[in-house]
Amino acid sequence: VQLQASGGGLVEAGGSLRLSCVASGSVFGINTMYWYRQAPGKLRDLVAAISRDGHVHYADSVKGRFTISRDVAKNAVYLQMNNLKPEDTAVYYCNILTDHGLLRWGQGTLVTVSS
Repeated sequence: VQLQASGGGLVEAGGSLRLSCVASGSVFGINTMYWYRQAPGKLRDLVAAISRDGHVHYADSVKGRFTISRDVAKNAVYLQMNNLKPEDTAVYYCNILTDHGLLRWGQGTLVTVSS
């Protein structure tokens, strides 16, 4: 199973992007789906999570601006990012917690926000 994130790019501050992530292959026992990000020289941080029953969690820094959603039938998770700020610049990664643990990390998608 591979995680493929897409939708990143260069955007001006205040702009929007929609990230998508699809897990290829058969994924059984999907629980929570996540978006993380890693800025240059920093650790990978949790951005948002959505549980199997639809409960969502956001990092304080993105609350009110980002929205996570999912399509379990498609093994997909999405991140709508509005009112982007330069500090949102990072590589964004998705992952899925299954009954067997987290999947192997994919390459992520780069989001660059210019001021």
